[in-house]
Amino acid sequence: MEITKYPEHLAIIMDGNGRWAKKQGLLRALGHEKGAQSVRQVLEYCVEHHIPYLTLYAFSTENWNRPALEVKALMELLVKFLRKEADELDKNNVRLNMIGNLERFPEKVKNTLVGVIDRLKHNTGTTLTLALSYGAREELLTTIKRIAQQVEQQQLKVDAINEDIIQQHLYTYDLPNVDLLIRTSGEYRISNFLLWQIAYAELYFTDVLWPDFTKKHLEEALISYQNRERRFGKISEQLK
Repeated sequence: MEITKYPEHLAIIMDGNGRWAKKQGLLRALGHEKGAQSVRQVLEYCVEHHIPYLTLYAFSTENWNRPALEVKALMELLVKFLRKEADELDKNNVRLNMIGNLERFPEKVKNTLVGVIDRLKHNTGTTLTLALSYGAREELLTTIKRIAQQVEQQQLKVDAINEDIIQQHLYTYDLPNVDLLIRTSGEYRISNFLLWQIAYAELYFTDVLWPDFTKKHLEEALISYQNRERRFGKISEQLK
């Protein structure tokens, strides 16, 4: 089937790297390395088909609780990926963005990430957002505190607080809400990811482990997406 309707904002929970490695009898870190190849494939597809926004759940706030060696390997892989892909991202006019809390990251990781973001900030193609040390509850808590501080300083009246004000204070203030959320590996959870932004998103779950996820699997998700009727609270007749 030909795909004629693409989401403006595609978000993916990239799950299954560890299980993929275990099935292969490999260390979990090698599963994450293989998963980076799937990131390239998906990003290439988004660039080719002019999908404006791609957000990837790369490292959650809960992931800090994983074994220290695995966390260290993930940090090293992130630096390696950014340094290796920077030229290709620039060539493809990709803008890099990050959401989450960078405070816990090693200096090398922060400096590399900030450097690549700055290098690509003038690009106008697909915006790749990496959710790093990200948790939606933490994001909402931070948002509430920011708004409360403005009220406390009499910069904002309580009656003026609405959805637009909240949107302006989220990490994703400059991104549209998510249209399609994909989760791989057969899990049927949101796992504290973009809870505000996916309020009206279409959800797509697949049993495919992330390192095995290809452009073909992405197209299957996109076909499912275009066949759905997005009503946003209305009835079908109102959309005609």
